[in-house]
Amino acid sequence: MSEGGEGFDPPRAPAPTPAGFTHFDAEGRAVMVDVSAKPATERLAVARGRVEMAPATLAAIRAGSLGKGDVLGVARIAGIMAAKRTADLIPLCHPLALTSVKLELVPVAPGSVTIEARVKTTGPTGVEMEALTAVSVAALTVYDMCKAIDRGMRVEGIHLARKEGGKSGLWEAP
Repeated sequence: MSEGGEGFDPPRAPAPTPAGFTHFDAEGRAVMVDVSAKPATERLAVARGRVEMAPATLAAIRAGSLGKGDVLGVARIAGIMAAKRTADLIPLCHPLALTSVKLELVPVAPGSVTIEARVKTTGPTGVEMEALTAVSVAALTVYDMCKAIDRGMRVEGIHLARKEGGKSGLWEAP
């Protein structure tokens, strides 16, 4: 608002838009990408991450002795639900009709749980954000369910491992 209180902000110079960023218009304003002209293709994204924890925490998860139930089962459901709600969480994501969401949570000795999400759709835009969101929320759910015995857990290494489909085709993390 201007100093005079009229509710008008003077025009600003456009923010520089780095080449290649698709979520900004020519004036540097955030926009949802228009995918209406893109063909619908089968899309897949695989994301991975892990939760590092004390060996005793992993033992409690395996034994089911935390009193909150099946930690990995609950985290799997949380990740699936999160993938389906990604557009509600990430402001410029398109709401997508997902055709498959699979999460695998694997306890690894001495003290970690690895998480992999595989998300599919057929549409004009990819599902990378849905896969990353699934892994993130699954990891946070593991943390939430175990924090009473291990506040030092760390969520680490969340990354896109693979994507297929669309104009750019196959991409795999090095």
